[in-house]
Amino acid sequence: MAKKINGSDTFSSLPSQVELEFLEALLEPEDATYPWNPGDDESEAYFQELEEQFGVPDLLDEELTTRSEDFYSHLDTLWSGITSTPDYNHNRQQAVVLNLQEILRTTFCVYVPQVLLNAIATKAAEIFASHQLMGEHLVECVQTVLPTWGTEDLLVLARPFAYAMRSSESQNAASALSNLKNSEWTALSEVEKAKVTLAIASYAFNQLNKSQSEP
Repeated sequence: MAKKINGSDTFSSLPSQVELEFLEALLEPEDATYPWNPGDDESEAYFQELEEQFGVPDLLDEELTTRSEDFYSHLDTLWSGITSTPDYNHNRQQAVVLNLQEILRTTFCVYVPQVLLNAIATKAAEIFASHQLMGEHLVECVQTVLPTWGTEDLLVLARPFAYAMRSSESQNAASALSNLKNSEWTALSEVEKAKVTLAIASYAFNQLNKSQSEP
């Protein structure tokens, strides 16, 4: 019995594997566990060994640099596209207005004041895409140059032009504009001026429709 007890005590007194590893770590030189001074020559070999253990490629730094540059370049492209969108839309709208103003000046400047033509072109381009009835489009387009006219009266005068635009006819506009060839603008009556203005507005919308349908 005594031998068994002594044997048991001897067995239990043997150090475990964990304890042996702990003791080994304690007995190692201080600098052997981790290169606390990265400037030492041994540090480079230590970190090289760590990179090999974790499978880090030799060209990781170069690859990361290249990919980061590509990434930020792509971000710059996306950001420039976002920030330039309002400017692009503004410039495109401005180009439409200027082109329409030039068309109206070329066609009517001999008979109608240029200021009036520019105002019609600007308003027509502004409201072209709005969802309104054709007659309402025409009235809104000319109200800035016919401030003394009421909306209801202009709607009455705009009906034949609106109908002509819906049916792709131009007789009403041509009839109204024919008065310009025989009279000065200042010699026209208020009703004739309103009709001519509406005819020019319908012409402007037709030009916008044509430019939109072009490829």
